[in-house]
Amino acid sequence: MPPPLLGPIFASAGLGALIGLIRQWSEQTEHGGKTDFGGVRTHTLWAILGCLGAIASRDYTPLALPVVITVVAAHLMVAHSRLTDPTSPGSTSFAASLLTLLTGALVAWGHTQTAVVVGALTMVVLGIKQPLHAWTRAFTPADIRGTLQFVAITGVILPLVPNRAFGPFDGFNPFSTWLMVVLISGLGFTGYIAMRLFGTRAGILLTSLFGGLASSTASTLAFSRGSRKEPELSSDYAFAVVVACTVMLPRVVVVVFFLSPPLALSVMPAFAAMMLPAFIYGGWHWWRTRRAEKGEVASPAMANPLSLMTAIKFALLYAIIAFLVKAATQLDWQAGLLPLSFVSGLTDMDAISLSMANNLRSGAVESDLAAHAVIIAAVANSLLKAALAAGLGSPRLRWQAGGVLVVTALVGTGAVFAF
Repeated sequence: MPPPLLGPIFASAGLGALIGLIRQWSEQTEHGGKTDFGGVRTHTLWAILGCLGAIASRDYTPLALPVVITVVAAHLMVAHSRLTDPTSPGSTSFAASLLTLLTGALVAWGHTQTAVVVGALTMVVLGIKQPLHAWTRAFTPADIRGTLQFVAITGVILPLVPNRAFGPFDGFNPFSTWLMVVLISGLGFTGYIAMRLFGTRAGILLTSLFGGLASSTASTLAFSRGSRKEPELSSDYAFAVVVACTVMLPRVVVVVFFLSPPLALSVMPAFAAMMLPAFIYGGWHWWRTRRAEKGEVASPAMANPLSLMTAIKFALLYAIIAFLVKAATQLDWQAGLLPLSFVSGLTDMDAISLSMANNLRSGAVESDLAAHAVIIAAVANSLLKAALAAGLGSPRLRWQAGGVLVVTALVGTGAVFAF
């Protein structure tokens, strides 16, 4: 005896109505109240058709659902061919219609959770049409080239490089090196895209967060120079510098966690302590400026972090650091890792952090030594950013941002002995 039909029919109708509601709202918003043939009622009926077609295919004839899909698809193509309006439905509407049919079919087959997920994804895709178009219009040819280069970095170059050790001490693995490039450049590109999408509209806090995620060095340079051009906004620029540099710490923890969770957990207490000066300064800044009229802080002007040249430079830096770390461990000169970490932190903190994570995972270094090396690199990086702020920023930014970063470095130095 077949299961009751009313439950699947009502569930299908509900999902179809929701998809149709989002579809109709999107079209009416974009076309000034007009909508096409794919609204609430139509999608509701399509979902019921898909449900009944699936039930008929299961219980009576296997051809029922394919016939329903074919008839609906033919109807959509004929209706589309008769429309001359350039804003008439396209491939998205066609796909949404067929997905509505299949959502009803999934309900009939007992895959209700899957049907809900498919319906929800369909609604999201339909609902973000206008924001997505607005975002893509903001992209530049350089952004598109950067995206294509990321595809090349991940999908073309990575599978081709050999995954085995070369050179003295087996200190160079091309696949491991390029995998680190993919990890870091992908994370930086995420922040860059967020900045391109939101810009200054997101406010100083999100602008500095995204800037720090993309490149804390570029953000420090841009915000420091901005304080010279607009001295009246120096406090806001100083706050942006502190946030951009501080977000580097949880960013490193997240990256290291992918390779070595124990190392990430080891450095978390020290990094949490190093973030305290920024939190205290941020609270003071908010209290001091909460009633003041604030100007607009410009987003940092930075190049796309996914250029092939940037990727190659990081690959070379990581390969050199990884080789030196490997040589130090093989020659039993692990005491030299801490000075190496400091020097590396002045240039790029990611390279030494990733190298320590990989070496800890392979057992080449001890946990405490790896954690101290990463913390020392963070201290060196904070001192470098403090020097940039002091050298390029206005007097007020120099004392506020530079002072906070120096205190951050001092806290990190103490953490090396405490943790």
